[in-house]
Amino acid sequence: MTDVREAVAATCRSLAAQGLVKGTAGNVSVRVADGLAITATGVVFADAVADDVVIVDAERRVVAGRLAPSSELDLHRAAYADDAVGAVVHTHAPAAVALSLVSDRLPCVHYQQLSLGGEVDVVPFAVFGSPELAARTGAALASANAVILAHHGAVTTGRDLADAVANTALLEWACDIYLRARAVGEPAELTAAQQAEVVAAAVSTGYGRTREL
Repeated sequence: MTDVREAVAATCRSLAAQGLVKGTAGNVSVRVADGLAITATGVVFADAVADDVVIVDAERRVVAGRLAPSSELDLHRAAYADDAVGAVVHTHAPAAVALSLVSDRLPCVHYQQLSLGGEVDVVPFAVFGSPELAARTGAALASANAVILAHHGAVTTGRDLADAVANTALLEWACDIYLRARAVGEPAELTAAQQAEVVAAAVSTGYGRTREL
């Protein structure tokens, strides 16, 4: 399990280097057999090491590590209700937080958002670590790879750690684009028909994947 714990710690350091987290504001997990590896509470992302990550079993018991798991353990567990989810990233990224203060959703304004599920919900505020926050987040992630938490931050999921981190970066970029546009006027949204056209084109061309000539 040491390799898994180091992978989570390395992800934390990368998120800090990208400016997606500050200090201890966030948590990361990855699915493991019969449980998950998750950052401990109070971990400084920029300095994270393998010992800052614990393994928690299906009954919420710490089976590896000496620290208490993140206060958002139940939020992560809710996200793993979808068997396709292999990793979860929660940050307090600034653009996502800012958007949560002025809107109850991130409209689909760019086709790349389709990989997140299109429009991204902003779930109502609930105290960190609460059952309400876990339930609301889990419900939103049942049909998307991203959700924004009002007055709090963002959560993304992925097939693995790299995928979840990429979704975090994409969500933050989309939030920033939307906020910039909204400062000038009302941003135009992609219609359902336009989104369907993009999906069809992506499928037919293999968009976003390398391929031989």
